[in-house]
Amino acid sequence: MTTQAGDQLAPDDLAGTLDAAGYRMTDARRAVVGLIASRDGTFDTADLVADARRRRVPAARATIFRTLEILAAVGAVERLDLPNGEHSYVRCDTRGHHHHLVCTDCQRSVDLEELGMTTITADVELRTGYVIDRHRLELFGLCPNCQTRLPS
Repeated sequence: MTTQAGDQLAPDDLAGTLDAAGYRMTDARRAVVGLIASRDGTFDTADLVADARRRRVPAARATIFRTLEILAAVGAVERLDLPNGEHSYVRCDTRGHHHHLVCTDCQRSVDLEELGMTTITADVELRTGYVIDRHRLELFGLCPNCQTRLPS
């Protein structure tokens, strides 16, 4: 089962996540949260800086960086290491563990539910004796829309 990008945290949910974690919600942070919530798919700091300038949102570059770091620390956004060596961010639902599938063309992101990862990690623990306390899985490929745009 997949969760579309529209099912990710809305601006009020992102703000609530910061508040619940004890972070003060300044006007600048609220502006950054709004920029992030308006994004569909992955984004990087340069995207947010450009959005802020274009929309005349009062959010300094440093505030954008700090807010992204805080949101990543509380699990509301996740940093993705892209196949090309760069990184980007994606909004996350903080209610549970999930994995991402990212289109390598349009950067649209889909949250993937467990799809058997619990069974796989339990088997790895059993076979190795390790106790897994966290893991990360990122999948990359072409979404159906981008596949249809490919030349035949």
